[in-house]
Amino acid sequence: MSDQPRDEPRTDPGTDRQPEGTAPGPRPESIRFFGTSWVDHTDRYGLRRFGVAVGSLAAAVVGCLVLRFAYQGLEIADVGSFVNLLVVIMFAICSAVAFRRTWEGFSKRHDPQSVASMRSLMMIGFIGSLLAYFFRTLKEAPGENLHRQEYETARQQYEKRTSRRAKNPTKRKRRK
Repeated sequence: MSDQPRDEPRTDPGTDRQPEGTAPGPRPESIRFFGTSWVDHTDRYGLRRFGVAVGSLAAAVVGCLVLRFAYQGLEIADVGSFVNLLVVIMFAICSAVAFRRTWEGFSKRHDPQSVASMRSLMMIGFIGSLLAYFFRTLKEAPGENLHRQEYETARQQYEKRTSRRAKNPTKRKRRK
């Protein structure tokens, strides 16, 4: 079995040759759980969207249950109402920030340094990220609009570059 994904053909690493049966030019970027099926909504795209929506909502519910058990553990440990309140506020704020960052990430790319610095906050607010995935999959594949814009821009730039090229410069007639 090949180690290359079925959804996207790749060129050989040492050459610029395209695999047989693929159009020349830029290739769409793969989206998690969707591959490149987002381009033309093939390969059970609707079923994948439904599965991601149900999966992210189920994971958010399970995450809430785990947090509830943790909260009950704090109550049993009798750490005090102030600590319990701080924990609830912390998870609420982190979830709200994670929701917003995840939602914004579907329409614009964050710089890698910012992503690295927010990683711990995003892990604490994982329920917000899961809910953002759920709500976004009701409309489209998460990040599809961003990837579509980038892909269309790359296709236009490729078409512009290739249309300006001279076919065979040796066959051109010289002007006198």
